[in-house]
Amino acid sequence: MAQPRNPQDVLARAPRASGLAELDAEVSDCFACPRLVAWREEVAEVRRAAFRDQEYWGRPVPGFGPADARIAILGLAPAAHGGNRTGRIFTGDRSGDVLFAALHRAGLANQPTSVASDDGLSLRHTRIAAAVRCAPPDNKPTPVERDTCAPWLHREIELIRPTLRVVVTLGAFAWAAWWPTLRHVYGVRPPTPRPRFGHGAHWSGDAVPQVLGCYHVSQQNTFTGRLTPAMLDEVFTRARRLAGLDELR
Repeated sequence: MAQPRNPQDVLARAPRASGLAELDAEVSDCFACPRLVAWREEVAEVRRAAFRDQEYWGRPVPGFGPADARIAILGLAPAAHGGNRTGRIFTGDRSGDVLFAALHRAGLANQPTSVASDDGLSLRHTRIAAAVRCAPPDNKPTPVERDTCAPWLHREIELIRPTLRVVVTLGAFAWAAWWPTLRHVYGVRPPTPRPRFGHGAHWSGDAVPQVLGCYHVSQQNTFTGRLTPAMLDEVFTRARRLAGLDELR
C-alpha cells in the first residue's frame, strides 16, 4: 500500500478508510508534511536522555478510543517525547498525566494513568484525537500542516458520527480546527462570526455535536494554575451530561 506523500494523497486516501482500524493504520503511515516527518524522526533518533534506552514510535499518532464514542476530545498535536515516543496520544507526558486522571475521575477511563500503549488503558464512551497527527517543532504546526492533516480528522469524525454528541476542544488551536470539520462532515456552515474560544465556552447547533472549550492540559497551564483539576472536572462533568451518559448509569 502506497504511503501518503502529499496533501493530495491524504485528501484521496482518508475518505476511503472503512473503519477506525483502517484509518489508524493509514494515519500512522503518512509522510505528507516534510517538516513534520523530519522532526518526528530526528526526535526518535536523538531521544531524550531519560528515554535513551527506549525505541520511539517516531510516526504520526492515530486517535484512541472506541468507535461508539459519545464524546470526542480534540487536542493540538502529539508531544515529541510523549505520543511521538509511545505511539498513543497524550501518553507518556505530563499533559497526559493530567488529562487521564481527570477522565478517570469522570468515569471515562478505566485507570488514571497512561504511560505506554500496552498499559491496559481503555476509554469509555470517549475518543481522543489531535488536529495534527505528528509532533511539530516547538509544538507549533503551520496552517498548511493543519490543513494537510485535516482529512484524517474529518474521516475520524465521520466514522464516530452516529454516536458522537459532544466535542471537547483542548485549546484555541483545536477549537479553530473544529469549524471546518463541522462543514466537511455535517454539511453545516460554521457560525459567523466564529464563536470565541475560552475555558467553558459552549456552542450548540441543530443535529450536530455540541462543542465545549477547555484550556489545554499543557504544563504551561497546569503548573501555573490557569487550569486546575477542578476546572477539568467541571468540563468533563458537563460533557457527560450533554452526551447523555448520566442517563446510562
